[in-house]
Amino acid sequence: MAGASFLSTVHQTPAPPPLLLAPRGSASSVSSPARRHAHIQVCCHATAQEESPQFRRRDLIGGCLTTVIGLEIVEGSTGFTGVATAADLIERRQRSEFQSSIKSTLATAITAKKELIPSLLTLALNDAMTYDKATKSGGPNGSIRLSGLSAAVDLLVEAKKEIDSYSKGGPIAFADLIQFAAQSALKLTFVDAAIAKCGGNEEKGRTLYSAYGSNGQWGLFDKLFGREDSQEPDPEGRVPDWSKASVQEMKDKFVAVGLGPRQLAVMSVFLGPDQAATEERLIADKDCRPWVEKYQRSRETVSRTDYEVDLITTLTKLSSLGQKINYEAYTYPKQKIDLGKLKL
Repeated sequence: MAGASFLSTVHQTPAPPPLLLAPRGSASSVSSPARRHAHIQVCCHATAQEESPQFRRRDLIGGCLTTVIGLEIVEGSTGFTGVATAADLIERRQRSEFQSSIKSTLATAITAKKELIPSLLTLALNDAMTYDKATKSGGPNGSIRLSGLSAAVDLLVEAKKEIDSYSKGGPIAFADLIQFAAQSALKLTFVDAAIAKCGGNEEKGRTLYSAYGSNGQWGLFDKLFGREDSQEPDPEGRVPDWSKASVQEMKDKFVAVGLGPRQLAVMSVFLGPDQAATEERLIADKDCRPWVEKYQRSRETVSRTDYEVDLITTLTKLSSLGQKINYEAYTYPKQKIDLGKLKL
């Protein structure tokens, strides 16, 4: 079996791991939307002359592909309007600033405890996998926090205290926090993989990631911000014990939430601390083998496009299962200016 897993970057910096730092926008790695959206237009216009360090075609294509993939997710949560009002723009800025602070807090907390990255990823997966299509219940609603504390949950509880202390729009939901922690953990491993690729040189690694990384692929994920916490645990038995489940049971669970062998293969890093061992099991299955081999080859390349784009796309879809996103969450009224106090 080819290659080590990307989790090895957390513990062995010098060895160039085959996992993360995936590339942008490969058409072969992104499926087209199931139906057309006549009321939404996604247009990409760029020429070779228009490219510059500040505006790369690769960034534009990656962003558009991500947008197309997510149209159904977003449309199921809210409608689109053609004109953004001043209030809309203020709310977007508030949410963006709050998100930036959240990511900074999580990055600091996770960097200090990198050994918890596998647990954070599995926590996010298990919270999402409680989704039941028949009853439209479950999904990434934060209920996983109610099923018994773990070291990963403890880390998030402490991070939540800090985040809530500076939030101007109310406490952050665990449902959001769990998914954004998974995003932060992945981003950290993406960068660590690039640094390892450069022999441990952090400056060169970050430059490599800036040139070939996948940061722009997170656009849709960042918009799905405003999940509501469940106040009771989801029913037991909805999430398999990944370490004990057969490959067929894993496939069945992914199919049950609307995914398949492709997504199971790319999410192998979320199924436990030993990604290589998980892939060894999956590669023995005829449905999973082509995808496992595809992603192993992709992780050996500099850009790792196919692997990382599919991983981000799958996590984005999982993180929205069954959730009605409140796009006004965490916003707050701006202080009004008393014009009567102005002296001219």
